[in-house]
Amino acid sequence: MTRSKVLDGFDPKWRDVPHYINGITAEIWEERRIGTLRQYYGDGLVVRSPASVVVGNDGIIAATMATLAEFPDRELPGEDVIWCEAEGGFLSSHRLICSATHLGFGAYGAPTGRRLQYRILADCYCSKNAVLDEWLVRDQSAIVVQMGQDVVDWTRRQIAIEGGPALCVKPFTPALDVPGPYLGQGNDHEAGARLASVLERLMGAEFSAVQSEYDRAVMVHYPGHFEGHGWAEVDRFWLPLRSSFPSARFEVHHVVGREDEGMSPRAAVRWSLDGLHDGWGRFGAPTGVPVHVMGITHAEFGPDGLRREWTLVDETAIWKQILLGSGQC
Repeated sequence: MTRSKVLDGFDPKWRDVPHYINGITAEIWEERRIGTLRQYYGDGLVVRSPASVVVGNDGIIAATMATLAEFPDRELPGEDVIWCEAEGGFLSSHRLICSATHLGFGAYGAPTGRRLQYRILADCYCSKNAVLDEWLVRDQSAIVVQMGQDVVDWTRRQIAIEGGPALCVKPFTPALDVPGPYLGQGNDHEAGARLASVLERLMGAEFSAVQSEYDRAVMVHYPGHFEGHGWAEVDRFWLPLRSSFPSARFEVHHVVGREDEGMSPRAAVRWSLDGLHDGWGRFGAPTGVPVHVMGITHAEFGPDGLRREWTLVDETAIWKQILLGSGQC
């Protein structure tokens, strides 16, 4: 196989973008080569997740060790890498299906032996053999629920453990963002534009888009490690999410579409909702507090429309903003 030219400047052992992204993930997490983060993650790397903003390798290395101490058998097979060329390298949107057993002490308390499975979606800008910018959404509510805990109660306890409302780690908002080197917005592939249009219609309260744009037998994967089929499940996720923040501004930040041999046309879109918790819906009674929702959606298209969707938001980060803003913690 001819090596992809987009990897010029990268270690020659990587044959293409998915090989690189999946390969460095396996080295760091499964082969325990945590020190390679200093090689694969660039100086001053900014990692944004709904839970926080982390700058530099020291915090990332510490968090990686803590996670592996708590979940030592953690595995992270890559389901897909949807990518596009970017200045000096590429932007990848990586979908992982994680499996782990709670065998050590850590953020979830004393070891329980519980077996977990959850997804992560991560957008990474890579250049010169290093990740230089990252946006990551973990299905945190799936972890909490599979640990036998209530999402709101767990979030409230985390606030207390972190020192209370004044001292706890603050969830990501645009005001806390740290500018990174990647300023691109993706590519202009038809599949990416199509997915962005679907999301814009849904967030514009045009829920007729469910039946007009989705395959009737669509398979969906949503927060809480939820998996289901059909139009009703699409509506059951997106409508209560939007109705929780009816006046919030929806924005598409990054769009990638691809077609690769042996695969359906597919797309990745990173988006946000920014505004007030001013409606009834997925997050209970309206509180009027400001909330920022970071979301990433992957999709595959077939002859009858969007036939498979993966969307993640971190429900614990949303609840943390609601609890902190409303004084309910």
